Amino acid sequence: MKLSILQLYSHDMNIYGDCGNVLAVQRRAERYGLDTEIKVYNQGDAFPEDPDIIIGGGGQDSGQSKVIDDLHKISPKLKALAEKNTPMLMVCGLYQLFGNFFKTHNGEILKGLGIFDIETNGREKRLIGNVVSQSSQFGTLVGYENHSGQTFLKNSAKPLAETVILGIGNNSGNNGKNLNEGCVYKSCIGTYLHGSVLPKNPAITDFLIKTALENKSMQLPEIGPDPYKTDIFIENARKVAKNLKR
Repeated sequence: MKLSILQLYSHDMNIYGDCGNVLAVQRRAERYGLDTEIKVYNQGDAFPEDPDIIIGGGGQDSGQSKVIDDLHKISPKLKALAEKNTPMLMVCGLYQLFGNFFKTHNGEILKGLGIFDIETNGREKRLIGNVVSQSSQFGTLVGYENHSGQTFLKNSAKPLAETVILGIGNNSGNNGKNLNEGCVYKSCIGTYLHGSVLPKNPAITDFLIKTALENKSMQLPEIGPDPYKTDIFIENARKVAKNLKR
């Protein structure tokens, strides 16, 4: 069994170690006895047919401006894949562009794809530091945020993590109360967590792989041995992240 993992815009939307998310899926899949095929899509490329998992990263406002026109060219395919329950992980910049719009702090409005029912407004102040949040679906999530955009979930939008214990997450409204982080639509996940996020949060990695297999009418097999002791490194990294100050 081979899973096709597609990375979006590796040239312009790949900051703060977000490329590590692709590697994390690949290595985790190997422990389940699965082969993987890594594909990369950049502006002007032919969009790969039927990827099993799609991963996109963050970038500066200039990077978002570079990819926005091309992103709208491939938006019908991305929307169709989202509706087909294709698992996706979008971090920071592409999380924002998968929403309704991103308004930069300079007033430029980048129309998003509308896969996530969210709106993001750029601010002068950046939100920087470690994040610890609690998700009803994935448990405790840890990561590192570095963004000026403040994101607001609209209507029926569902947060990835309902409670932020340390850090800000989507926005700093409500006088710092009722903070949440990220967004989920079907099997699409958006988040501000860098780090990269998947190596420290294998529950999300397993979700991506499990959903991709279910789309092929297959079940997630038993996880194999851990020859490189990655589970120990994961747990240690999570402990450190939880105890670091902002």
